[in-house]
Amino acid sequence: MTKNEIVKKINLSKDIARFEISAPLIARKAKAGQFVILKANAAGERVPVTLVDWDEKKGTITVIIQAIGKSTAMFNDMKQGEIFEAVAGPLGTPVEVKKYGTVAVVGGGVGIAEVYPIAKALKNAGNKVISVLGARNKDLLILEREMKEISDITVCTTDDGSYGQKGLVTDAVQKLHDGGEKIDAGFVIGPVPMMKFMCRLMEKLGIKSYASLNPIILDGTGMCGCCRVSIGGKIKFACVDGPMFEGALVDFDELSRRTGAYKEQEAACLLKYRESHVCKVGLH
Repeated sequence: MTKNEIVKKINLSKDIARFEISAPLIARKAKAGQFVILKANAAGERVPVTLVDWDEKKGTITVIIQAIGKSTAMFNDMKQGEIFEAVAGPLGTPVEVKKYGTVAVVGGGVGIAEVYPIAKALKNAGNKVISVLGARNKDLLILEREMKEISDITVCTTDDGSYGQKGLVTDAVQKLHDGGEKIDAGFVIGPVPMMKFMCRLMEKLGIKSYASLNPIILDGTGMCGCCRVSIGGKIKFACVDGPMFEGALVDFDELSRRTGAYKEQEAACLLKYRESHVCKVGLH
């Protein structure tokens, strides 16, 4: 295997792909909650992606990428055998893995992939793991089998009711609580609104929550300041101080404003990229 080579690629849905990448040094040091920065080519953008899994013996890391902008669409158009220009990591502070008791790990959308290594590490530490997985519909619900293998209880929810319980992950956690499950800690990863309301619910239920934040990250070393977030009224940098923070202390409204600052440009770049890569064979 060549360094940074895509050893294996599986399309999980139209816009979500799973990559196994040759990165021996990263695989040797990786821990749950950390991320890498990928770059497709010399002119490409640096994109932070959470580590989903790693195999020290094989020297590979696994990431799952959802195409939401030009760069992530470029990644997902890459094929097995192609090589990333750069793969930097592991970055970020690992999650504190210890015996909490009963933990709820909550993943929304592609956040399910990001919460998977945390759930696995917490299970190996002797915790009872309750996994709550949510997506807009059945097609976007990923890694259900893998999560069930490491969980004591797994609950799936979909917004449209196409699979599992109809409703939101907050509904599922409330139902678990009402049913007598005593949850000692919660780990939440997904869209900002989901994390916000899940952490608020957990605070109301007396559950200490932790959320993995996803601000804009550029250099990944805390020097550029792009990833600044407000935690308990203090400025922190998600790339070095996080990305996991105590949920009750996070200013989610500020995070939402910052992550949404370039949504229009992101959508325009993705549209332009897609239009330039439409197959034109037979159109002339």
